[in-house]
Amino acid sequence: MPLAPEISLHLAADSAGLFDSAGGEFRSDEPPPFWAFVWAGGQALARFLLDHPQTVAGRRVLDLATGSGVAAIAAAKAGAAEVAATDLDPASEAAARRNAAANGVTLSAPAEAPDVLLAGDVFYSPTVAPEMARQMRAARRKGAEVLVGDPGRGYFPDRLFDRIAEYAVPVPAALEEAETLVTGVWRMR
Repeated sequence: MPLAPEISLHLAADSAGLFDSAGGEFRSDEPPPFWAFVWAGGQALARFLLDHPQTVAGRRVLDLATGSGVAAIAAAKAGAAEVAATDLDPASEAAARRNAAANGVTLSAPAEAPDVLLAGDVFYSPTVAPEMARQMRAARRKGAEVLVGDPGRGYFPDRLFDRIAEYAVPVPAALEEAETLVTGVWRMR
């Protein structure tokens, strides 16, 4: 992975697009394989956690909408006491477990109340963004530290967050129509 070479992931080829496995078409009956790519927000979170292990060391971590599991894996490598990764797509959770095993770390069942909630690149649509914000606010009210990696997606509620880091993240042009995205790591207020 470009921004965090300490982590190995099983991913689609850089030239692959999100809808290539569906013949280039969106199919509402099965989610696209978001987990087959490492998105800019997840990469930024992973780099941040690897560089600032005290953020998660000894704490219970939940990676919400985990995708490939990159942020969860980084949290485990940074010394989190327990790391869980959840996603609406069961194929994503399976991919995250495979990627975790490839990195010599284990993902557990989600804790009732995590100490740290992670989410990378989750504010990409007008239907998903409000639900993500709701879940993050609920975790924050219960005392969790909420960290988000976001490259400026259109539905990111920046008024709820403070930027704590920023990275130039290499990304596949087939996904983003760019080779690099400036991506922030944000802490919920």
